[in-house]
Amino acid sequence: MARISFSYLCPASWYFTVPTVSPFPRQRVAFLGLFFISCLLLLLMLIMDFRHWGASLPRDRQYERYLARVGDLEATDTEDPNLNYGLVVDCGSSGSRIFVYFWPRHNGNPHDLLDIKQMRDRNSQPVVKKIKPGISAMADTPEHASDYLRPLLSFAAAHVPVRKHKETPLYILCTAGMRLLSERKQLAILADLVKDLPLEFDFLFSQSQAEVISGKQEGVYAWIGINFVLGRFDHEDESDAEAPQELATGRRRTVGILDMGGASLQIAYEVPTSTSVLSPQQEEAAKILLAEFNLGCDVQHTEHVYRVYVTTFLGFGGNFARQRYEDLVMNETLNKNRLLGQKTGLSPDNPFLDPCLPVGLTDVVERSSQVLHVRGRGDWVACGAMLSPLLARSNTSQASLNGIYQSPIDFNNSEFYGFSEFFYCTEDVLRIGGRYHGPTFAKAAQDYCGMAWSVLTQRFKNGLFSSHADEHRLKYQCFKSAWMYQVLHEGFHFPYDYPNLQTAQLVYDREVQWTLGAILYKTRFLPLRDLRQEGARQAHGSWFRLSFVYNHYLFFACILVVLLAIILYLLRLRRIHHRQSRASTPLDLLWIEEVVPMIGVQVGP
Repeated sequence: MARISFSYLCPASWYFTVPTVSPFPRQRVAFLGLFFISCLLLLLMLIMDFRHWGASLPRDRQYERYLARVGDLEATDTEDPNLNYGLVVDCGSSGSRIFVYFWPRHNGNPHDLLDIKQMRDRNSQPVVKKIKPGISAMADTPEHASDYLRPLLSFAAAHVPVRKHKETPLYILCTAGMRLLSERKQLAILADLVKDLPLEFDFLFSQSQAEVISGKQEGVYAWIGINFVLGRFDHEDESDAEAPQELATGRRRTVGILDMGGASLQIAYEVPTSTSVLSPQQEEAAKILLAEFNLGCDVQHTEHVYRVYVTTFLGFGGNFARQRYEDLVMNETLNKNRLLGQKTGLSPDNPFLDPCLPVGLTDVVERSSQVLHVRGRGDWVACGAMLSPLLARSNTSQASLNGIYQSPIDFNNSEFYGFSEFFYCTEDVLRIGGRYHGPTFAKAAQDYCGMAWSVLTQRFKNGLFSSHADEHRLKYQCFKSAWMYQVLHEGFHFPYDYPNLQTAQLVYDREVQWTLGAILYKTRFLPLRDLRQEGARQAHGSWFRLSFVYNHYLFFACILVVLLAIILYLLRLRRIHHRQSRASTPLDLLWIEEVVPMIGVQVGP
């Protein structure tokens, strides 16, 4: 039997030839190595550029603002060394209040104001204190003005950390009560404050920080405060969810404000830089009523310049308007009685039928020695007609209440907030506060006026009205709703179907005072200091940020080069493999020719 040796079928040259002509393991190693290196470079890019990318990604700003509003209601952390503080004293006609504000370090964005918020104590209550009477009561004893404010400043000093007192600015701003005093008495009161207060308190305070502000300034501060809380001074990117509020200039659309108190009415809104052609008289009036100011931290940045129309109408508040209406009714009724020999309103049996009071409500109007008996007849439309002369409008198209010039309003691209009486008239008894709709409001007000007084009082006892409503509101709701309607549509020329008026008492669940706008305006240059310090600290790393943070294209080019190198290397390995395969073919044939005879020799019987 023949015996075959299989050792010659697998010669040693085979084992050496296989790894030589098969470079695929080397390709895998090279590929994995270069791929690992490219991944490391990509990871390094992501780590170094994480903050910048994170800032540029679209974010849910509505959610962020919600979190910020929740944080506003928490107690202020007075242990935080990065917080700064500021004080504003509102010296009004009936009393004075001090507001304590705080803000963290500026975020470094030159477009942003300081993030100023009202301080809250350990119980999460706003840090504010009020005293009576007003500072104008010190007119005859100005040397006691500092004693008058001492309780307010002592209260603030107890809440602001002692280590922060010397860097905490104090602003004393006096309004209506002080405006009624002579300039000599005003200066005497302010001089006493400037002289004595720094001797007792370490706050940052100088002569320029105690002043009597005009109604125009007060209106501007209120406008600034409202728009700041609403985030209308933010410079958002195109990915912001509220992009429809963006203007062509890149700024967000600001809101106008309407505020009707008991004695006065105020309106403030931004106007475009270029208005229609005006007469010389109108041009002069516009200069008086327009306020132009820069909210940027650098006066060179004109994108933060705002022009705001601000006007205050004394005697056009809800309660004062009622008094003017009663005077009008009494004079007309008595004159008519004398001319026609009538006795309307002179006795309860023959009352004047007042269309601005609910049906069946009886009342008495007294002026000096004269008495007028009235009874409500609840005719809301007739009430509005009787109120029209009190608007004192002129025949010009660009005049509003009392014949005062009014800058044009683009009602197709505007938004307003109505406060005080605008909210009370829509919400307290009608319960339709919020988004204002003229026809709906008119229908609800007309229905209310047409109800019997007995029905209204019974509904009030059953708790069907707002908890803020009282008998005074029920009594004069018919008149005030008609007055508000006339002022808004006939006085300020708002369209009856204007859709962008929001009546409100609070903004994001908090009351916004004009003092917030005041401290925002007073501290608008403080971010410039922080920006300069930040720039000095980071100047040494500018080259690094330029090449690794702000130039994404360089990183992508590096990755592209690495991938290209991998492809070229693999192609080269493939060519080497083909050359080795062609070179090994003749050797294999020669080996076969040599080995086959040897196999035949070893085959035997």
